Amino acid sequence: MKKNILHPFEAHQANLTRRAFFGKMAKGVGAAALASMINPSVLFGSNIGSINAHLKNNLGLPHFPPKAKRVIYLFQNGAPSHVDLFDYKPMLRKWHGKQIPDELTHGKRFSTMTGGQLDRPVIGEISNFAQHGQSGAWVSDFMPETAKVADDLCFIKSMYTESVNHAPAITFFLTGNEQPGRPSIGSWLTYGLGSTAKDLPDFVAMTSVDKQASCGQIFYDYYWGSGFLPSKFQGVKFRGGGDPVLYLKNPEGISRNTRRKMLDDMQALNEMNYQEFGDPEINTRISQYEMSYKMQMSVPELTDLSDEPQHVLDMYGPDVKRKGSFAYNCIMARRLAERGVRFTQCMHAGWDQHTNLNHQLKIQCQDTDAPSAALIKDLKQRGMLEDTLVIWGGEFGRTPFLQGNIKDEKNWGRDHHPYAFTMWMAGAGVKPGISYGATDDFGFNPIENPVHVHDFQATLMHLMGINHEHFTYKHQGRRYRLTDVHGHVVKDILS
Repeated sequence: MKKNILHPFEAHQANLTRRAFFGKMAKGVGAAALASMINPSVLFGSNIGSINAHLKNNLGLPHFPPKAKRVIYLFQNGAPSHVDLFDYKPMLRKWHGKQIPDELTHGKRFSTMTGGQLDRPVIGEISNFAQHGQSGAWVSDFMPETAKVADDLCFIKSMYTESVNHAPAITFFLTGNEQPGRPSIGSWLTYGLGSTAKDLPDFVAMTSVDKQASCGQIFYDYYWGSGFLPSKFQGVKFRGGGDPVLYLKNPEGISRNTRRKMLDDMQALNEMNYQEFGDPEINTRISQYEMSYKMQMSVPELTDLSDEPQHVLDMYGPDVKRKGSFAYNCIMARRLAERGVRFTQCMHAGWDQHTNLNHQLKIQCQDTDAPSAALIKDLKQRGMLEDTLVIWGGEFGRTPFLQGNIKDEKNWGRDHHPYAFTMWMAGAGVKPGISYGATDDFGFNPIENPVHVHDFQATLMHLMGINHEHFTYKHQGRRYRLTDVHGHVVKDILS
């Protein structure tokens, strides 16, 4: 029987699957588009060093000498109450129990928990305030250790934002947009400035929750995601229990030498796959396999606190050895900074005190006060505060008026307040011992030197040697930046 012989084109067409078609298309028009968006050295499977060189040559980064080499961001999920901790307002006690002036709340948005609440009595601060250090900074007695380092801190008391709900507000702070999908600050910095850590990721995220918190926030992965940047620039999540990073250990019966040979073979296959399809994420896999191999040695050494002097451990508090605690994450942040990690994001939830302010706020401060202050002292005594930027703050503040019933003191709370709040910065390039900006007598609105979220982001970028207006990434036909089309560097706080 005569065998049918297909024309070569027909044979090729018969063997061409839909997946292969779209994969091969990446070598045509798709590859040309990607080449204009993505680091060309990544496209050809180059190593980290050449990637850094390319970025510096083609993006001109840093644009000017940076003051900060690295950032440790102590993000307080849930929104600490500025009027109870840092923004002292005697008027609140004078007006305690009285309705807050209508002209302050008229036209303002609040969460659904108080949006329709007509009864809005002012409540005084639930802590006592005192001035501290030569700077005379006002700090609550709930934060005694932070008070001791007040002269090292720059308090920004006129912060304001746009969203009244947690997830959009946190996303806005960390990515410059309320909607998920944009790169986080750490991803922008590691993409633009390249690698400084040899055996660890350049961007590490850690999370913790107050063990007694009645209301915590969800930690979404996009808080440290790379968005539309290549995924190799996303933050690596260090877990609070067990192995810090999953799957670092070799399977039983697999030696390190065997793993090395396996990785070499996988890299060769991935290189062939890349040459065939041109997908830049293939190179991401290659680099992540290599980083995992390095972390098999670096992470156990990183997490071994046996070499830490006891007086240093004592500074961070009794929870310092409890994995997953804020204290543990703070000392890990210092150790990561020592080893060249560029951006460490420590996120701590539990500040969302809608109904348990009188009880929970003090507990939350006890968990975070000593570790935050210890980090400042620890970096300073090692000479690292000069080039390390430390940031402390949440996504917004809390209302000066009460959420709840004034007679039910045990269940007092404060609602979300985006219109004014306090955060502090310390270290590289920031003036120590100052309080910048001011709010009105009720801590409701900024009345002096207002600082928007985009202004804060622009200032952070500036301290890292980046002009935020010139650092962009082209995605879907538009050039994006962390600060969108906004933001001004707050020059008054720069040293």
